[in-house]
Amino acid sequence: MPSQALAYATKELSKTTWPDFEKLFSQKNGWDHCQCMHFHRPCSLPRDQWLHSRAERALRNRREKRQLVEKGRAHGILVYANSEPVGWCQYGFKEELPRIDNSRNYQALASRGASVRLWRITCFVVDRKHRKCGVATAALRAALESIRKKEAESSKLFLSSTGKTSAAPNCVVAATLRPSEICLHTEPSPCSKSTVSKS
Repeated sequence: MPSQALAYATKELSKTTWPDFEKLFSQKNGWDHCQCMHFHRPCSLPRDQWLHSRAERALRNRREKRQLVEKGRAHGILVYANSEPVGWCQYGFKEELPRIDNSRNYQALASRGASVRLWRITCFVVDRKHRKCGVATAALRAALESIRKKEAESSKLFLSSTGKTSAAPNCVVAATLRPSEICLHTEPSPCSKSTVSKS
């Protein structure tokens, strides 16, 4: 297990770092099939587009994710340990990650944020060998810093993170962040083993 004191490097997802994203999402960690495409789609794909295996879904999702990266419509932070990608945090504009709007929890929050530009943090993934060692924290810090650079400090953020936490395993955490308050809501993760996803 890596040392808790290990210093991590972070990089933005881009055409240059795409091979590292591919490598991280090819480790058979249980979420390779998603390729972090779930929240890019406004809803589930129609039944006639469902694929039978996770391998097929992985190929389609990787192809579509790469297209989004090439168009500048996919944002995220890759975390590195010893130059190897070990973690990931996806973020983006409300328009790039519309699926959250289907959540009842989010519908209540969205009405309060209708007049501001919204950013969302939707997914965290960490390689099995590096869990509970600060990788997700490094990813979140880098994502927030990236958003701050792109927007004013007062921007409202809608946050949703998939993955396991000590308090709520296999959950999606939805938060509206302001300087003075944090509101949290949870719901089942689309990438948890108990959830069947055909997208």
